[in-house]
Amino acid sequence: MAHNIGEEIAGQYLKICRNCDFVEYNLYTTDVQGEIDVVGIDTKNRKVYVCEVAVHLGGLQYNKNGKPDNYDRFIKKFEKDIAYANNRFDSTYEKTYMLWSPVVRNSKEGSKYNQLVDVERVKQDLKSKHNIELQLIINKTFLDCLDELRLYVGGQTEEMKSPILRFMQIEYRLGIHVTRELSKTTKKGN
Repeated sequence: MAHNIGEEIAGQYLKICRNCDFVEYNLYTTDVQGEIDVVGIDTKNRKVYVCEVAVHLGGLQYNKNGKPDNYDRFIKKFEKDIAYANNRFDSTYEKTYMLWSPVVRNSKEGSKYNQLVDVERVKQDLKSKHNIELQLIINKTFLDCLDELRLYVGGQTEEMKSPILRFMQIEYRLGIHVTRELSKTTKKGN
């Protein structure tokens, strides 16, 4: 199965910004049923990154039986991810777990369902049960990661192999070009 754009962003971020030598998308595990969206391995520093990615532009909106299911879904996913990482990587590896989602809404106080409360609750429960610190790459942090990638590709002259990085490279270079052209036009007009 091909990976989606959100998984591509997470994977490229792991390669470029976290120095991962290997990145696997939609990793089907043999010992734990299901798949992991993105796994990155930095062999030099013995680090593994295990990521779940949900790109819903209307907000994080998993449902089951007509009701929001964000909390239960992510608890199950990360329980599986933790079991996989502990079975495959010994204690000499630093394990980092990440939840990537660009839009996680914080509903008004007193709302029955709140996406941000759901992911914060997942984070707290994984901390208390497994002593892991789930990194939430959501909202502004997601945007910061995009900006970090954009800055990197902006300094590269060779064609990026990843379509998303190539798009960012074109966007970055186009912005520079248009700014220069506008500046020339403005100077001529004076």
